[in-house]
Formats: sequence, C-alpha cells, structure tokens
Amino acid sequence: MQNLDSSAVATALPAMARDLGQSPASLSVAITAYLVSLTVFVPFSGWVADRFGPKRVFLLAILVFSLGSAFCAAATGIGTLIGARVLQGLGGAMMVPVARLLLLRQVRKDEMLNAMAWLTMPALLGPISGPPIGGLLTDAFGWRSVFLMNLPIGLLGFVLVAWLVPRLPAHDPGPPDRRGLLLLGASLALGMIGLETLGRHVLPDLLSLAAIVSGVMLGIAAIRHCRQADRPALDLGLLAIPTFRTSVLYGSMFRIGAGATPFLVPLLLQVGFGQSASEAGLVSFATALGALLMKPIVRPILQRFGFRRVLMGGALFSAIGVAVGAAFTPTWPLVAIFLVLALGGLCRSLQFTALNTLGFVDVPSGRLAAATSFSATAQQLSQALGIVLASAVLEASEAISGRTVLGQADFAAGFLVAGAVALASLPFFARLSTDAGAAVSGHGGEINRR
Repeated sequence: MQNLDSSAVATALPAMARDLGQSPASLSVAITAYLVSLTVFVPFSGWVADRFGPKRVFLLAILVFSLGSAFCAAATGIGTLIGARVLQGLGGAMMVPVARLLLLRQVRKDEMLNAMAWLTMPALLGPISGPPIGGLLTDAFGWRSVFLMNLPIGLLGFVLVAWLVPRLPAHDPGPPDRRGLLLLGASLALGMIGLETLGRHVLPDLLSLAAIVSGVMLGIAAIRHCRQADRPALDLGLLAIPTFRTSVLYGSMFRIGAGATPFLVPLLLQVGFGQSASEAGLVSFATALGALLMKPIVRPILQRFGFRRVLMGGALFSAIGVAVGAAFTPTWPLVAIFLVLALGGLCRSLQFTALNTLGFVDVPSGRLAAATSFSATAQQLSQALGIVLASAVLEASEAISGRTVLGQADFAAGFLVAGAVALASLPFFARLSTDAGAAVSGHGGEINRR
C-alpha cells in the first residue's frame, strides 16, 4: 500500500499541480512532506514496537496511514494536502520498519537474504501497479481517486495482519530518549523545509536559509546528545559495525541519486513529452517490473560475487541507468524507453536488496530494533533528498535558461546530476572487505563451512 501510494502520487503530480494552481516541480513538496514525516517519526518506531508489541503497532500504523489517505483525497489546497501527507507519514513511519522487525526477529542468519527478498517482492507490486493504476485513475476520475484506493487495501491489510501475523511479546525498553527525538525531529524538519522552499518564493529566502542553518545546528546537537545518552533516539554506536555503516551512510548516497528517477520520469513523459497520465504510468512502471524480475536471482549473484563486488558493479551500472535518461527525447519510441527503464530497475533492485541485507548481517539481535529504526530513517531521508535534488536541478536549469516552462534540457540536467551522485558511492563500497556478509551470501562457501 505504501509503495503503491508513493508511485501513483508521482504519476498524478502534474494533474495535482494544475488543480491546485502550482508548478509540477514545486509540488514535489507533496512527496517530500510525506518522506520528511516518515524520517522524523521513524526513530521513534523501534521504541514504540518494543514497548507495545510489533503487531499492535503495525495494525495501528495501517489505520493511521489509511486515515491520512482519506484526508489527502479531501484536500482543498496545498496546505491541507501537506498536513494530510504528514499524517500519512506518521503511519508509514510505524509500518515499514516495524514490519521488517517482525521478520528479522524470526529468521536465522543463513535465511536472512531469502527473507529480505521475500519481504521486498510483494512490496514491489506497489511500484509496478502504482504508475499505470495512478495514471488511469487520474485520467478517468481525477487525482483524488489515487488516495482513495488506499482505503480498501488498508482494510484488507488490517484484517490479514490481525489474522496471520504472529504476536511477539512486548517488553519495557525504558523511557524514550525524548530530548534526542525532539532534536532529531526538529533538525530534519527544519532542514528539509529550508531546502524545499529555498528560491521558490514560498518563504522569504532569508527565512529558508535560517531554517537550513537551524537544522544543521540542531543536527550537530542531536549527534552530540546521542553519543552520550544511555538509550539514544539514534544509536550512533551501530556505525562502528562496518557492514551497517556501509549500508546506511554510503548506501544513502546511492539512494539519493537513484531516488530522483521515480520523480523525474513521470514528469518528463507528461510535462516534457506531452503524454497523458495513463501513458506515462504504463511506461514508468518498467523500473519496478525490472526490479521484480531481479529478486529471485539476487541470492546466486551474491553467492558468486560477494557483497563488495556486487555493490561496486551495482553502483556503476545503476548510475549509468539513471544518467541515460538525459538522452530521452520525444522521438524515442515508448517501448525503447520502457526497456531502458526496466534494465535500470534490474540493476537498482540488486543494489537495494544487497544494501538492505548487508546492513543487518552483523547486528546483534538485541540491537535489531535500534538498527531497523536507524536504517529506515536514513532510507527515508535519502529518498526525500533525492526528490529535493531533482526538483532543485529542474528549477535551477529552467531559471538559468530563462524559460518559464520545463523543457527537455532541464530534465537532462536532472538525470545527469542524479547519476553522478549515485556513482559517487562506488569508491566507498570498494572499501568493504572481500568477505563482508559472507555468512549471509555464502560467498566463498562460508555457509557450508558454518
């Protein structure tokens, strides 16, 4: 449901912009508001899951997300839409990391790679079906129907979780790190507000700059606090684990570049090429289709090459797959664009699965809740930054050229910058040891020896 919503909203964005009197690039705030809300509330998810039990929190998260979807459908302006997206983000923040925690607490190390693949394969039905469904619904019934489709899915999900997911016992994790959560939340919220509004005349530029500076200062204070607290909101000690550090820090750099693509492609097809929302959706889902096809063969690839070489190769080929979007023109057949996007999806799927799995291979079971919260926070933040990066490049390129409407050159700049950011992660992956994560991948026969 969450992935369906995110991908469908990206397809419906131009129609939302027209209806609400905004430019498509500036309405990226409808996506980033949701992602920032996720980022702010995710650090709290580990403590809440431990305190009240993962299953109970998971059920509540589905209800909150569905309620936020209903409010999005009823939004009458950009302000109410942003507020409803923030509520959706609160539900999503408790949904994805808690679901992952439910899984990780019940699988052995040698089962983890397969388990993570099975966790992400059904979730990929969202981005596969989201663009075409979102496009068809937008053309037939308007963009509000994109949010309303979450309601029956949410109801079905709630019933299935209540019926099938086992209940894990809750325990008292102690009091939450309220000061750390407040510092982190304020830092992320102010920083993203500043980045999202700078130069867009939503707020005075001086106020946007003040928000960015305040966010950075609060972030520094949050890091200092989390290093000293007994039970910090963000367990920075996890970064001492090389595999976790690679997944979270360097993986975030890759995700920022790769995360620009789902935002750029639907806009290019509709605003740049004049395609309908339905046509754009039928092309945009190619990336997720390629990702789904990759999942069953991730295990043998990692077993053959190991995490280090897979991550290095994935960064290179994924960056090329992002940058090649700069060559798209209206003369390209849609079938050719579809195939290019599908190949890019194959590479990024391998990279994401490898990063998501590597992050937990060496984390002790007692720190899994903290690790899932930390990892989810980094992932959501990097997705939001990817969209901010893409929209900023689009608007900067448009301003430099003196145009008042986005053109193909603006989108080309967006794809090239995003590809360069994704490629910048490659040297950091090269620092991994050759046997990193071997107990999970089986590279070098590690599982057989164990």
